[in-house]
Amino acid sequence: MADKKADLAGPGISTYPEVDKILPGNYSSILNRKDTQKAIYAIKDYIEKNLCKELNLMMVQVPLIVTKESGLNDNLDRDGSRTPVDFPCGLGINPRLNAQVVQAATKWKRPALKQYECNEGEGIITDMRAVRKDYFLDHDHSSYVDQWDWERVMSAKDRNLTFLKDIVKKIYKVIKGAETHVQELYPQLKTPDFPNLPDELEFFHAEEILEMFPDLPRKQRETAILQKHPAVFIIGIGWVLKDGYPHEMRAADYDDWVTDTSKETGKDTHGLNGDILVWNHLTKRRHELTSMGIRVTKDTLKKQLEIANLMDNLKLPYHQKIMNDEIPLSVGGGIGQGRVQMLLLRKAHFGEVTVTVWPEELKKICKAKNIHVLE
Repeated sequence: MADKKADLAGPGISTYPEVDKILPGNYSSILNRKDTQKAIYAIKDYIEKNLCKELNLMMVQVPLIVTKESGLNDNLDRDGSRTPVDFPCGLGINPRLNAQVVQAATKWKRPALKQYECNEGEGIITDMRAVRKDYFLDHDHSSYVDQWDWERVMSAKDRNLTFLKDIVKKIYKVIKGAETHVQELYPQLKTPDFPNLPDELEFFHAEEILEMFPDLPRKQRETAILQKHPAVFIIGIGWVLKDGYPHEMRAADYDDWVTDTSKETGKDTHGLNGDILVWNHLTKRRHELTSMGIRVTKDTLKKQLEIANLMDNLKLPYHQKIMNDEIPLSVGGGIGQGRVQMLLLRKAHFGEVTVTVWPEELKKICKAKNIHVLE
């Protein structure tokens, strides 16, 4: 069980010898560097326009910095292992503001729905940039993060699996459409070496996947199911499963992973959140595209904070707004821009589509494999 515990929170491969093993040895980029940049923005433009259309969203401004006291920063998990960049700001102010670089805009978006006067069925989408300094830097994780962070107002009657699945299907439709669009612009991307995404993705509960592969840690379970089902949405990430561990650690104060959904499934299932995972035929690995979910109510927030032993967080302004019904019920998520671009452009490494910092050891590994990492 030690392997299962170690697999819960920290993303990334964790050693560079392992990164060296998983990166392809006979790699040649299909697109040159100039066309890659053009294709990146073709994908970006298509996805932003069509997410707005499918989910009734509008593009809005999003913060790079929040104050520590606001409670708006994303903790990413609930074990405190991934902390944000902190710094004082405000020249001439005494005391100076306790500022943080956002790790994601997850908790900012829900109050923002009220700020931007969104009604039921309306929402926002952002071109979010963030810094996550505590990630291991491998082929698809970096300290710099860009996401399409989105959020939409919903009603209490729609807090169910049917509504969640409908939203997921619309997001997958847009990603599939982006794949078709970029291949129309660059036909060489359509190749039997790297099959396209399946037309439909399939839904599985975290409990079901554990039943299929009871002895495997989380990432190995995901790898195993993607061999048979190359595009899946895993529902209920955060709830403690029958083996004593959640499928993966999730923060306690945004996605709802505690709600009992057994009446809808006829099984012992929980949670109204999940991830879209696909099989990457180039890297031959699991590839996460988005994490999303129906957000907590004041009742499920209290339950999840109690489970996470974080009840003191109820005093924070963000949490108080939920408890006092000052912000709307919502559904939302973050779609990794670099992850989507990497997949659709048949790239072996995240650094081929994103400019950020990489350790010298990783750059040497990439250079030896003909992978050009942007700097």
